Parts: sequence; structure tokens; C-alpha cells
Amino acid sequence: MANTDAFTYVYELLLDHFGYQGWWPGETPFEIAVGAVLTQNTNWQNVAKAIDNLKVMNWLSYEALAVAPMEELAEAIRPSGYYNLKARRLKNLLAMISREYDGELSFLLSDKTESARHNLLSVKGVGPETADAILLYAGNHPVFVIDTYTHRVFSRHGLFPEESDYHEMQQEFIDRLPNDHQLFNEYHALIVMVSKEYCKKKNPLCEACPLKGVNNYPA
Repeated sequence: MANTDAFTYVYELLLDHFGYQGWWPGETPFEIAVGAVLTQNTNWQNVAKAIDNLKVMNWLSYEALAVAPMEELAEAIRPSGYYNLKARRLKNLLAMISREYDGELSFLLSDKTESARHNLLSVKGVGPETADAILLYAGNHPVFVIDTYTHRVFSRHGLFPEESDYHEMQQEFIDRLPNDHQLFNEYHALIVMVSKEYCKKKNPLCEACPLKGVNNYPA
């Protein structure tokens, strides 16, 4: 293990402890893209309720969601919180797909990563984390998703300065790891797991954490 990069070491520790996670929960790329928007500022349990509502209404397709009345859409996704705002963001996303990709999500997901990401970031309400979640989980693009959990775990263990921004952290993962979307997918899921179970925002369980001692591992 002495010659293993610290980031690879963290991945191996988490995988050994938690096992494979098999993310993202979603039956279709479109459902995953919708979920990436709905999960902003809430937990997945709330998103799942909103997704279930959309399924009941047969709205989990581009064609159906594009013509869904805004007020009814907002009500359907109410469990996800900020539902009026998120309804507008979903409509904004669909408008971009219509404008740039003839209404075909598959065209977006098969576009070059740089171009697809640029277009996603042009959507009002879609930031880097949401854009990269769509690219990684719906489109299998090799982009690493950075979120609050990633920042918390890696800054606490001295692998990132506290003030590191999204791009700096993402680039570090890309530079240190093989360019593999499956690895990026699994790694991010494991970071979420260790954050929820041990590296909590308040009262972290450091003594029991599978990453205990990583601070002393050569960076």
C-alpha cells in the first residue's frame, strides 16, 4: 500500500467497508436527469416521493414533462422542496434540450463531454454538481461529481484545503484516478455513504470511521 495514491487508498478503504453501491437510483436516463435536479437541497427520500408522483402521472418522459402544466408539475414534485423553483428548473432544462438537441436527451448524453457540460451549465438553475451528476449517472461521462460530502470528507482528512473550490477538487480527482466513469460513479457513492454514516456534519464518529488514520497517509 506504500506506493498507492492517497485518493486510491481512500477508495479502497471505503469499498472494503461498504461494498459496491450501484448508483444512481433511476430506471432511465431521463429519470436520472430529473432526479439530479430534484435532489438539490434535499435528501433522496424526498426526491423518491416526487419521482413516484411523476410516475403515477406518466410524466417521466421528455414529451410528457415538456407539456405538463407548470402549476401541476410543481404540485407533483412538492415533496422534493422548493417545488415551484424546481419546476421552473426542469422546464429550463427541457427547453435547452429542445433548443440544442431537438428534444432528445440521448443526443445531449452522447455529445462530447465539454460541449454537453457547457450546454447544461447554460441552463438557469443547473450548476456544476447537477450538470456533472447528469453527465456521469445518466450519460456515463467520466466526470467526477463534487458535493458537500466530498468537501467535508477530504478537507477533514487533509487531502484538500478547506477553501478549495469545485473545479480544483474535481481536477484533483481526475488527475489522480483512472479516467473511468464506473470508478467515478462508485467512488462518489461511497463518499456519500461514509459522510452519512460516520463523517457527519455534527458529531462525526471519527474513532469508528473506516478512514481513521488517512490523515497520516502520504498525499
